[in-house]
Amino acid sequence: MIAFANVSYFEPWWIQIIKGLVIFGVAFAILPLLTIYERKLLGRFQGRYGPNRVGPFGLMQPLAEIIKFATKEPSRPTTSVGYLYRIAPMIAILTAVAALALVPFGDVQHIFGRRVGLYGIDVSIGPLYVFAFAGISFYGVMLGGWASGSKYSFLGAMRGAAQLISYEVSQGLALVGVIITAGTLSLTGIVHAQGGMWYFIPQLAGFLVFMVASFAETNRAPFDLIEADAELVAGYFTEYGGTSFVAYLFAEYMNMMVVSGIAVTMFFGGWLLPFGIHPPGWVDPLVVIAKMMAFVTFFIWVRATLPRLRYDQLMAFGWKVLLPLATLNLLVTAIVVVS
Repeated sequence: MIAFANVSYFEPWWIQIIKGLVIFGVAFAILPLLTIYERKLLGRFQGRYGPNRVGPFGLMQPLAEIIKFATKEPSRPTTSVGYLYRIAPMIAILTAVAALALVPFGDVQHIFGRRVGLYGIDVSIGPLYVFAFAGISFYGVMLGGWASGSKYSFLGAMRGAAQLISYEVSQGLALVGVIITAGTLSLTGIVHAQGGMWYFIPQLAGFLVFMVASFAETNRAPFDLIEADAELVAGYFTEYGGTSFVAYLFAEYMNMMVVSGIAVTMFFGGWLLPFGIHPPGWVDPLVVIAKMMAFVTFFIWVRATLPRLRYDQLMAFGWKVLLPLATLNLLVTAIVVVS
């Protein structure tokens, strides 16, 4: 059994506050950057320019859109449930940022004479913490769809409930193999345990299951059925506009970053580099961000490549393929570790 010290609890309270402010600041800066990155990349994949009018090379397009959404008159349907209609986007944002706080961007470093972990918190139940907030974020989808008073929104919310049940089980089981191999639930401990070999090699099946389930968890194509424009006209947030719409968009991109961060941490060595390379500590966050952006690029690539599945195909694939494969991977890993 491998055990690693958890130093985050011994940090002064003011360091925790600074960390929280940095996490919120970085999180709110991610949305405009990712939107322009995705639209530009999709343009290249599809043989077009993408945004190219506002600012040099279209890079000021996110700023124009933020101003547009922020200055829209707030409104809601007369059939909606007022306070729940407003609370739902807030739940989606807060849970996404809380999950990002768990992603370790580096090891403990000495900053101004103090030991500071380059992560929000390092709890001893890391993956369980992430799944707990993933379960809470589901209420943002359900409340948004139900409280809108729209049948399209409600159908999108019900699809979200079915997807959550179908894919979160497989996603969780895919990580149990890594936990058994590392012998710890601490995410920083799991990164340290990959010093000899990144876990995507022995846990390749678990990694593939985790990534496919993550596409469904983050409502990204080809599993974006809860916001399908063809039949649900954007699904659970059909009736949202202005800053409330941006809140849901923000949460979707944040969840994509969180999933990428968890994949990097659990399967690709976190801040570790291959071939025994040990750079200075300040390089650790850059390594993690570079790996996360590689996964974000893959998410966008898949969106530009694969068509949306039918709903029955989505459910059948989750229950008949991913769940048995994740269970088999767990059993094999347990047998190998015990023997």
